[in-house]
Amino acid sequence: MSRILGSAGQVFHSVRLTLFLSIVVPLMLVVGAGIVLAVNAIEDNLDQRLREDLELVARAASGPLARAMEDSNEIVLDQALKSIFRIGRVYGASIFDAEGTQVASLGVADTSVRTSRSANEVIQSGERGGTFRRVDGVPVFSQFTPLVSEDGRIIGLLQVTRKRSDFHRQVASARTWAVVLWCLVLVVVSLVVVLGHYGAVGRYVNRLLEAMGGMAPGRWQIRSGASGPREIRQLHEGLCHLGDRMAQAEEEIRQRVQREQELGEQLEYQEKVAMIGRVAGGVAHELGAPLNVIQGRASILARGELGPEELRQLDDIRHQVQRMTRIIEQLLDCFRHVPDARRPVDLAPLLRELVAQVGEEPAASGKSITLSMPDGPVRVEAEPTRLELACVNVIRNACEAGQDRVTVTVEPSGDYWQVRVDDDGPGIPEVQRERIFEPFFSTRPAGEGTGLGLAMVKSVIKEHRGRLTVTDSPLGGCRMGLFWPVASPPAEEQEQTV
Repeated sequence: MSRILGSAGQVFHSVRLTLFLSIVVPLMLVVGAGIVLAVNAIEDNLDQRLREDLELVARAASGPLARAMEDSNEIVLDQALKSIFRIGRVYGASIFDAEGTQVASLGVADTSVRTSRSANEVIQSGERGGTFRRVDGVPVFSQFTPLVSEDGRIIGLLQVTRKRSDFHRQVASARTWAVVLWCLVLVVVSLVVVLGHYGAVGRYVNRLLEAMGGMAPGRWQIRSGASGPREIRQLHEGLCHLGDRMAQAEEEIRQRVQREQELGEQLEYQEKVAMIGRVAGGVAHELGAPLNVIQGRASILARGELGPEELRQLDDIRHQVQRMTRIIEQLLDCFRHVPDARRPVDLAPLLRELVAQVGEEPAASGKSITLSMPDGPVRVEAEPTRLELACVNVIRNACEAGQDRVTVTVEPSGDYWQVRVDDDGPGIPEVQRERIFEPFFSTRPAGEGTGLGLAMVKSVIKEHRGRLTVTDSPLGGCRMGLFWPVASPPAEEQEQTV
């Protein structure tokens, strides 16, 4: 899961980086290119405007200056030059005759324009012109305007200069504002992308990452609902499906491991039962013949004329032989395994017969045995002989332990039919409830029990895949519950149900 989270985190960062690379960077390049073009256009416009300003100033002063030159009136020339400085911001102004010799000047200006190609072109063509050049080491823009007499002759040239730094100052201001504008656009676009990414995608991805972080063995399902854009909801749905499949696979693995454990335990139990069964069979075979001989000899001796003491001794011999025979029979019953003989059995008539049979035994003398079960058949999946053996042992034990009352109750419990046997005896301490099913363990005094009855019951219940419980009884004694698997209904009942 940490690998999934790491990959998801890389995807999250790559999405944001991709947004910057695919949106912000191209957009800012486009904006930057647009700003550069705009600044170039502004520079051209400012340059043109400054030139036009000088041209207007020169044009306004050219008429009076031309008449003053025709009249050779120096006072008017001087006043006209001063008026140029009052009209606009200029750096210098000069008047030249047709040969390029300076006639008058004010401020910084050329002393001669004979070497200036722009000035010569203006004198020759009569058209205004201008160029950037150096005057006294200062870069300036010179505007040349011809001075024309009344008869149309070019009698002189007016030069108006302006510092080139005036142009650059305007252009630098435009560039500064362009950079500021570009930075503002960058900040705004970045904020829009970051906030837009978080609002539209990021917060939903964070929720998805939190949901993924909570996924772990046993907690694969995602409880949070889907939200956000369609793609995020699709990712959420896919993650939910993945969690469901992981939970299902985990449950299948758990069930498979549990089944394998149960099969392993059952196989181990069957091997152990088979081994003990072989030993018990051998013991029964070896002891059966001697016990029969002892029983026969005791019967023969009892026919003779013996005194009371000898007869009592023979009765003890016969009693012990019967007890040993019963132990051998219980030992064989305890470890007899017949799983293939299971079939649907109606438990109701079997229990009625068993209760009636046990009620006639000496252990049930003077005790009330009641049977309670539902009307109709109680069908269980069992081997009849083993089923009867387990039930009769439990009921017989209850009769031997109880004082006055024993109740047998049958009721459904899920996929099982429960046979519940209660008595009003002393009960079984909780610390001994696990051990009572061990072979040869008995809570009765020595000589009164073999300790094989409940071991046989547990063996039968286990081979039928049922359950066995021991608790306290409301009657004050012990409650023992036998859970037998419910048998499938006959084919005729299934057809009627359909």
